[in-house]
Amino acid sequence: MRLGPVSFEVTIMSTPRDAMDRFALENMAPEMLKLLSPEEQKRIKSKVFIHDARLALGSALLKRLFIRKTLGVPWSKITFHRKGDPKHGKPCFTLKENPAIIVEFNVSHQNGLVALVGAMGADVELGVDIVCVNERDDYRTIDREGFDGWIDIYEDMFSLDERWDMKYNVDRVQLLDGTEITPAEIGRGDRCCVRDQELIAKAIRPNGNARMFNSDLLIEAKLRRFYTFWCYKEAFIKLSGEALLAPWLRQLEFRNVHSPRPGTVARCSTHGSWGEKVTDVEVFLHGQMQDVCMEIQSFEEDYMIATAARTSGRAAIDFPGFQKIDIEQELARFAG
Repeated sequence: MRLGPVSFEVTIMSTPRDAMDRFALENMAPEMLKLLSPEEQKRIKSKVFIHDARLALGSALLKRLFIRKTLGVPWSKITFHRKGDPKHGKPCFTLKENPAIIVEFNVSHQNGLVALVGAMGADVELGVDIVCVNERDDYRTIDREGFDGWIDIYEDMFSLDERWDMKYNVDRVQLLDGTEITPAEIGRGDRCCVRDQELIAKAIRPNGNARMFNSDLLIEAKLRRFYTFWCYKEAFIKLSGEALLAPWLRQLEFRNVHSPRPGTVARCSTHGSWGEKVTDVEVFLHGQMQDVCMEIQSFEEDYMIATAARTSGRAAIDFPGFQKIDIEQELARFAG
């Protein structure tokens, strides 16, 4: 069964990535903070780290901006509700004058980026998640436990088949000169789970030569696949409205997973670019294929964004491309 057409607006906002102290939050963003409710301001100011506070501020502003642009509701009249459970349900927006008009949305932020997906309709469920591949120092544990041992740390989140897939499969390895080594050329070298080993890529292409390469590049490619699995799983969990403590996490399996090729990093006056988009993942829960549409796309060299959508009784879902916005310009136009 295919899902019916849905019109989506998807927005991504970039926030400053340099470290800022509490003084900066209180004195550089007062006009933005004043655009939010007292409850939202209190929640943002309670964050321990300034980086988290700025991302929370960006998320709150982006949600309001989306409603303002989608429905034309005056900024001061925008209030949010929760679907189902008034305390734990997913946030949404409904018009007081017409409760039948419902806007579903979901927000994710990570390491300086904020993304929102939204759609009109009570029969739409959405989830979005951002991962940053190189945000953490995963290699410290990998060097101690091996990549396979590091993957097993997450046995409560991933099934046995998923963990095997992440440990021993690889999409590609990119050499330092830009050449891509395929899984067929890597052969059983894909079983390597430690760094600083010399591996050989077989010569299977016409006029090709065997190539030596360092296993650091193999582990880097496997780590990117791990975060692809992670991003998919988080997006689906957010679609369902449950947290990472959901009892069915290990029964939620992703198959036919491929990590998207990265885009380019921002340099000097140039903006970072979008990379590859992958749309053919298969989702299973308790062994049953799920009626959900998912895709993942890379942004710059280190980011990946997964989107999940599910509707009832529709034939297909058409995801538009992400739109990068200047939050200050948008607020100047629509926050009045």
